Amino acid sequence: MAALSGARVVVTGGAGFIGSHVVDRLMNEGAEVWVLDNLTAGSEEFLNRWYGEDRLRLVRTDVTKFDSILPYFKDVDLVFHLAANPDVRTSAESGYVHVEQNIIGTYNVLEAMRFQDVPEMVYTSTSTVYGEATRIPTPEDYGPLVPISVYAATKLAGEGLISSYAGTFGLKATIYRFANVIGPRGTHGVIYDFIGKLRKNPNELEILGDGKQRKSYIYVSDCIEAMMLARLKRKAALEIFNIGTEQTTTVVAIAEMVTEAMGLFGVRYRTTGGVDGGRGWKGDVKVMGLDIARIKSLGWQPKLTSDEAVRKAAQALVREIK
Repeated sequence: MAALSGARVVVTGGAGFIGSHVVDRLMNEGAEVWVLDNLTAGSEEFLNRWYGEDRLRLVRTDVTKFDSILPYFKDVDLVFHLAANPDVRTSAESGYVHVEQNIIGTYNVLEAMRFQDVPEMVYTSTSTVYGEATRIPTPEDYGPLVPISVYAATKLAGEGLISSYAGTFGLKATIYRFANVIGPRGTHGVIYDFIGKLRKNPNELEILGDGKQRKSYIYVSDCIEAMMLARLKRKAALEIFNIGTEQTTTVVAIAEMVTEAMGLFGVRYRTTGGVDGGRGWKGDVKVMGLDIARIKSLGWQPKLTSDEAVRKAAQALVREIK
């Protein structure tokens, strides 16, 4: 469906960071939205602005439990599948939770869609599926894809499942490989971590790795605009788009912007040195930049650069985190 006014849309993970922003957009467009979320990473507070609105229903359930989610896909026009365990770092310690949430959960959502004849899915993947790309900025047709974290492997497996359902059952799907999405309601990531550390010790900031890690960051409102536009303008039944900025930002630069946003001066930065050549943790992709020419050809352009996104997100999260 092109117009979402009056459409029934399921958003898995819709009480999470990006998911709640997707819900805001869908509600503003007049859709009826069913949010399926187990609330382990999400929060009901992120949906408070819609409290009492008949078009929004929050169902506390888990995509890993097929029978519990199946009824909510009846008469649905479109699914935004965002439910996942998003923490790349913890996948080095306990990979099964990522396998369960990101692979089994995606399979269950696809099966529920097949059982209930839901025609279309939007899936949020990640730039980490590219692994240690030798071509930067990295385009969507780069290969082979060799992920270096369990998290990335599970998201790539999700892409494969969706592709198979498109080929076998005629599913229409748009897959997005995100850079680091940041902004208000963020609950993890480097900016969030730095703010937490500086609240405990405003004189010194520990930086995982050598501080030279360099990646693309995109503000959440730019990300949502890209998602909505590309879904409408995609030309094939299954398409993959990178969503990011054309610049990168180092971890040390992020530290400086966070300390500035917190009004701190003279903070000493202490890098841990990291692992495997300065990475923050096992499976950390040290340098990431995306080629966004494909989605730009549809008429989208991020309003904020990577540095501008980091600065604005830091200011927003400082206000939010207590």
